[in-house]
Amino acid sequence: MKTIINKQHGAVSLFIVVFATLLITIISVGFVGIMVQDQQQASTADLSQSAYDSAQAGVEDAKRALLRFQSFCAGGGDCSIGSTEYQNITSTSCNDSVSSLTDIDASGDEVKIQTGGENALDQAYTCVKVKLNTTDYLGTLSASESKIIPLKGVSDFNTIQIEWFSSKDISANNSVVNLQTDGQTPLLQSWPINRPSIIQAQLIQFGSNGFSLSDLDSAQSSDTLFLYPSTVGVSPISFLNDSHLMATGKPQLVKCSSSLQTDNYACSIQITLPAPANGGTSRTAYLRLAALYNSSSFRVVLLNNTEPVEFDAVQPEIDSTGRTNDLFRRVQARVELTDTNFPFPESAIYLSGNFCKDFVVTNNASDYVNSCSI
Repeated sequence: MKTIINKQHGAVSLFIVVFATLLITIISVGFVGIMVQDQQQASTADLSQSAYDSAQAGVEDAKRALLRFQSFCAGGGDCSIGSTEYQNITSTSCNDSVSSLTDIDASGDEVKIQTGGENALDQAYTCVKVKLNTTDYLGTLSASESKIIPLKGVSDFNTIQIEWFSSKDISANNSVVNLQTDGQTPLLQSWPINRPSIIQAQLIQFGSNGFSLSDLDSAQSSDTLFLYPSTVGVSPISFLNDSHLMATGKPQLVKCSSSLQTDNYACSIQITLPAPANGGTSRTAYLRLAALYNSSSFRVVLLNNTEPVEFDAVQPEIDSTGRTNDLFRRVQARVELTDTNFPFPESAIYLSGNFCKDFVVTNNASDYVNSCSI
């Protein structure tokens, strides 16, 4: 009789099970790690946004403090440099600028965003400061948009410097394309996207001896320059180079850079101001800027010859640091400190399209004929 003995070996199956278990464990641990990392990133993003919102709350409170300061000054309050109000709004100590607001508690090291009820995220702004006088005026103009800027310095000035078109205005690459030298103005549809806009700069001013409306017809009171981006140009020039007053009637060529660095502007020019028509010890001046063909960021600086002069409470800067739990965000913002009851008009009529006027003086309605066609 023949006996057959079957010997079964399970080593291979054991190895397969062990390695499969290890593989599943590694994959599971990896997925758990990714989930935890994503959760931490989401939580950090939420806290960062919340801290940013806290900083913005500080900016808004600083705006209210500025409006209160402005109305206090307009109401006959003492806003001189040595006054308590002025010292508070311009203090270099955190949150002194908002201490005049009665609906917040700025007595501690920080100001809670929500003083009543639940503040689960522990939101607060830790430091808010206001700088009334700034070294420059910053802004952005859309195509065909204009902006009126009060030229008010802390001391005398006789020159302005205009810079425009920064890296933020570049749409495709970090270079300025097709700068021309002839100053010929093509059609709107032929103007390249990455070419700096033509800037229309209009000066309106009068001296401390007052003025009459007829003075606005003089070159000392009202001038307009068209600043054309080019590869050539001279600086400084004068507002008396107004193209309406020159026989050629051509725009002013401004030398611009063909490449941009961060926080720099492609075009820059200095323009000297004429003495006001009626003279006096000081001037009241406004600069109207308009961007033609393209949108543009811009910067305006006041100069007394070559020395910079600060703007006097024209565009205050607010510096606010917000906190949520242990995460901080800092925000710097510029605000316009103008008379809210008398906003500056951009123009009487300013159009980028067609316009038709048809005046009829009659006492008979049937005489009116609509002859406008666009």
